[in-house]
Amino acid sequence: MIERYTLPEMGNLWTETYKLKTWLQVEIAVCEAQAELGYIPSQAVEEIKAKANFDPKRVLEIEAEVRHDVIAFLTNVNEYVGDAGRYIHLGLTSSDVLDTALGLQLVASLDVISQHLEELIQVIRLKAREHRNTVMIGRSHGIHAEPMTFGFKLAGWLAEVLRHQERLKVLRETIAVGKISGAVGTYANIEPRVEAIACEKLGLKADTASTQVISRDRHADYVQQLALVAASIERFAVEIRNLQKTDVLEVEEFFAKGQKGSSAMPHKRNPIRSERLTGMARLVRSHAGAALENVALWHERDISHSSVERVILPDACILTHFMLVEITALVKNLLVYPENMARNLNCYGGVVFSQKVLLALIDKGMNREEAYAIVQESAHTAWNKPEGDFHALITQNPRVTENLSPAEIETCFDPQQHLRHLDQVYQRLGI
Repeated sequence: MIERYTLPEMGNLWTETYKLKTWLQVEIAVCEAQAELGYIPSQAVEEIKAKANFDPKRVLEIEAEVRHDVIAFLTNVNEYVGDAGRYIHLGLTSSDVLDTALGLQLVASLDVISQHLEELIQVIRLKAREHRNTVMIGRSHGIHAEPMTFGFKLAGWLAEVLRHQERLKVLRETIAVGKISGAVGTYANIEPRVEAIACEKLGLKADTASTQVISRDRHADYVQQLALVAASIERFAVEIRNLQKTDVLEVEEFFAKGQKGSSAMPHKRNPIRSERLTGMARLVRSHAGAALENVALWHERDISHSSVERVILPDACILTHFMLVEITALVKNLLVYPENMARNLNCYGGVVFSQKVLLALIDKGMNREEAYAIVQESAHTAWNKPEGDFHALITQNPRVTENLSPAEIETCFDPQQHLRHLDQVYQRLGI
């Protein structure tokens, strides 16, 4: 991922140095397990732990000659360790190290993502609490529907993010897996007890039944879950973009002092963060497709997945992390305009209260089809006219006034009638 979208907290987990560090962690854990079972001298393991090191530049230099990254790494480590290095990688295949170390990277990355997801949860909950009674129009098909509150809209966001939180807890169990089982997973040159001890030392579980690699359904699951998080962030971003349109302007991204929206038009205040998040979600989603393609490997393993994962795994983690940080700041600093929400709600004389009038007429005994025709005629007469006034048309319609009193009509136009059950939703979410 380019530096522009790489924050150090996540970017540091995907550097070459960090990757090699996890490789060394795996090799040492296996050595410790071998020593515990009496297969290699404990003194040798202590020497390995004291001396083992690597130089990323030297590893690349060796790899240029041998054309094998793990061999290059082991050669460099042995340059530091000396004779005791003969016990490193004993009975292992390269993927034992690569896949187990990758599990460590993915767990570390997921922990960072989960931390920032929790921060987003708290920010959305606070903003929802602040606007639990801020009345606005709800929209379906992009058209005004019925009154709701901005807090209720945010409640939907919160519920969605809480579902992601539960999914990521399950995902951590799925991906926190290692394998030390040899060339085709049969433990031909190393016994399962070594795998069990080494994985426990690393905070991982041993894979149930590996081949030469850990099956890629786990990794596809990982990227798909990140794509789901990104999709939700995109949904929130698209909503902000729509509500920031000049002719709507119910919310607006915070516009910093000195910020400029356009090189040509000084008046512009563009939703650039939301647009950026929309684009990033497309990238993460595309990586989910590539991760699914990686599941079908030849027999016990081929290398077709490797080049893909070098790109999609760091990129998906780095992008998701960036998106979470960005959407959290965006929601926290979001400008909300209740007066514009009220203006939009009441355009055309409160035409959005049509269903309440319809139901009130039906409650008085009027046939539904007849009531619908009366209300629709008034609504469509008021619709899309600067002087359109649904409320006035209803109060002047004799078919309505002969069934509903003035007080009953006014009750139909009270937005609080639409909001009386929202506390139940807020209570479910701690808003």
